[in-house]
Amino acid sequence: MRTTSSLRLFILAAALSGCQTAPTDESVTNSNPAPAATTTQVPVTTTAESSPAKSASEQTPTPSAESKKANTSNTFKVCADPLNPPYSDEKGNGFENKIAELFAKQLGQKLEYTWFPQRMGFINNTLKAEVEGQEGVYKCDVVMGVPTGLDMVSTTKPYYRSTYVLLIAKGRGWDQITDISQFGNLTLEQQEKLHIAMFDRGPGTTWLQYVGLLEQGIPYQTMSGDSENNTAMRIDKDIKAKKIDMVILWGPLAGYVLDHSPKNTYTRLVMPDNLPNMRFDFTMSMGVRFGDKERKAQLNDLIAKNQTQIQAILAKYNMPLLPLENKEKKGD
Repeated sequence: MRTTSSLRLFILAAALSGCQTAPTDESVTNSNPAPAATTTQVPVTTTAESSPAKSASEQTPTPSAESKKANTSNTFKVCADPLNPPYSDEKGNGFENKIAELFAKQLGQKLEYTWFPQRMGFINNTLKAEVEGQEGVYKCDVVMGVPTGLDMVSTTKPYYRSTYVLLIAKGRGWDQITDISQFGNLTLEQQEKLHIAMFDRGPGTTWLQYVGLLEQGIPYQTMSGDSENNTAMRIDKDIKAKKIDMVILWGPLAGYVLDHSPKNTYTRLVMPDNLPNMRFDFTMSMGVRFGDKERKAQLNDLIAKNQTQIQAILAKYNMPLLPLENKEKKGD
């Protein structure tokens, strides 16, 4: 059985549960932090040919001399989930796929993926896993999306910052809600009609408790064991089936739900940044192995020189994007 998607949510929820830094255990990487049941999976590696490098007149500036040291092979090896929209999938439709393609092209390298579901064991089975019989040669070298400062990997400078949002399906009796603060003034009758998704250890759950609506939450497991749907896909289907009317989701996941419905299907409210002991916005980075300083320098170089292209890619995925903050974790 495949457990999909939720490592991103795992990490983000840990911070919202009172941690100021991401947890260190192997059950987390980039969606909502909590232990999860393990299943046996074998990483699968595939290679995609990158397009030839652009001509000098149209090419983004090449990496610095220091970062060139990491370019010792002709392959850009990425650790990724094969079914985790909008981040990545085997067809290359995710925004992490698109950024990986951009980097591989600029380096003149082939793009190769090691596929493994993002759940407990993801980092150990991909980034930290050596190729059998080849000591010091790893299955993949880069995780394209992790919370900045994640203790399990060495993180690059952040390349985007997003936040959680509340999505409310229109036409279900909640169209009068235009501000998050209104939930603190619902009548008892309105409270009883509330159908809002609630993830284990997620920021939405913390907020529901804060406004006294925890009992109205409909529980969802961050790691569901669903082999055909990740978090965004499952929520999208359940809202359309009217099992729930609203949900608080991490920005990229909310963007996926919005993109899979006609315009004006939802009211989208960005979660506030001034609530006590609650945080909803986070920066995201790329992750490499500790000690892989040359590759980290190379990625930092590529991130810095491609901010315009990266932001253009992200903008196509309908997620809220906030100004980047210079909060890169110090040290390696």
